[in-house]
Amino acid sequence: MADPKGFLTTPRETARTRPVAERLKDWNEVYVPGSLLPIISKQAGRCMDCGIPFCHNGCPLGNLIPEWNDFAYREDWTAASERLHATNNFPEFTGRLCPAPCESACVLGINQPAVTIKNVEVSIIDKAWDNGDVTPQAPERLSGKTAAVIGSGPAGLAAAQQLTRAGHTVVVYERADRIGGLLRYGIPEFKMEKVHINRRIEQMRAEGTKFRTGVEVGRDVTATDLRKRFDAVVIAAGATISRDLPVPGRDLNGIHFAMEYLPLANKVQEGDFMAPPITAEGKHVVVIGGGDTGADCVGTAHRQGAASVTQLEIMPRPSEDRPAGQPWPTFPMLYKVTSAHEEGGERIYSVSTTHFEGDEDGNVQALHLVEVAFEDGKLVQKPGTERVLPAQLVTLAMGFTGTDQENGLTAQFGLAMDARGNIERDASYATNVDGVFVAGDAGRGQSLIVWAIAEGRSAARGVDRFLTGTSALPYPVKPTDRSITV
Repeated sequence: MADPKGFLTTPRETARTRPVAERLKDWNEVYVPGSLLPIISKQAGRCMDCGIPFCHNGCPLGNLIPEWNDFAYREDWTAASERLHATNNFPEFTGRLCPAPCESACVLGINQPAVTIKNVEVSIIDKAWDNGDVTPQAPERLSGKTAAVIGSGPAGLAAAQQLTRAGHTVVVYERADRIGGLLRYGIPEFKMEKVHINRRIEQMRAEGTKFRTGVEVGRDVTATDLRKRFDAVVIAAGATISRDLPVPGRDLNGIHFAMEYLPLANKVQEGDFMAPPITAEGKHVVVIGGGDTGADCVGTAHRQGAASVTQLEIMPRPSEDRPAGQPWPTFPMLYKVTSAHEEGGERIYSVSTTHFEGDEDGNVQALHLVEVAFEDGKLVQKPGTERVLPAQLVTLAMGFTGTDQENGLTAQFGLAMDARGNIERDASYATNVDGVFVAGDAGRGQSLIVWAIAEGRSAARGVDRFLTGTSALPYPVKPTDRSITV
């Protein structure tokens, strides 16, 4: 193990964030640059190298956490990077964006603060990039087989990289103008700067993966075209249909889905706009939805100069301690204060929007809400609790309901869908159509980035076996495994 007394002598210490007043003036990542390196070896030394490391099960990728903790403790960054990449194609993504179910499963977390696994992970990969340890891994020989990957989010990129390294010729199709999916246009710059995506794309290009942006399968290219050109197809198009709020006034100007609002702010950082077409500047902003996407809207509105920001959640406020019904090592639903919440605004729980109110020009001006409670398993409104909030910009961040079916992709392939609006697949990630596979949110439904990468890696194995009859690629997770989904 790393330090036999580390978990007894070293308290948990995490990355420091920059002062709020400073970081609201820019879109850079919120953490103090270099703040982890002076402390990370000691933090890695808190890992107990458990006989049964439950952190492995907590992570869908099966990350070899005690092993790279030991290397990080000894400051053998090259070996740590090798162990980290053995199970994870993109640890710089997960180290910044994952909610860390591995830490919830840490054995030390039973009665002490868990090991800072996520901070150790991001430190290892950042050090690896700095040291030149991340290099292209081109295949030794080509198989002569071809595969198309639809979607360039974490699932699609993981599948593409694995298949390319297995020797297949891979083309990734992305309907947006840049590669990255939600990583590019759903995650604000202050959570993950896009340089981390860009250099991975360059690595993948050097390995042989080809990318086609601005191409929407189902409209610009048909399923028939793809099946003629490629021996196999992986659908990793995500679950992009936003959950709507069908209440009176929904059609007023100024009410937008989160994924209409957030990408425009990112496009400003890419240099596409001087100012975003939808902005919170000077407006009273209401964010409906209490999850991570809602928090992204909150942080974005702060940086755009909102007059006020209020986030609404229909569920009760989570507890700060692990609930009795969510015991270790499960992933508990806890009250979280993200960096965006540290920057200001108000959060209101157990409320439901009844209707919107507009001005004579059709612009939203106010939101009417009422408190709600669960009674006999049903959500009911509490009389006399109605309130009105000023609102000139409302973002709907209530999650996603399934993969896009309006562009014709699923119908053209003839894919079977489940009751939740997801594409059905078997244990090898194969759909009902021969040679067509699915990975990530398109088959699983809205989930975590670690699940997306794990499913992309697993689907690649299924494709590899389909193309060659065998596969040496890893198989980290089965589609039926939902033990850690949130």
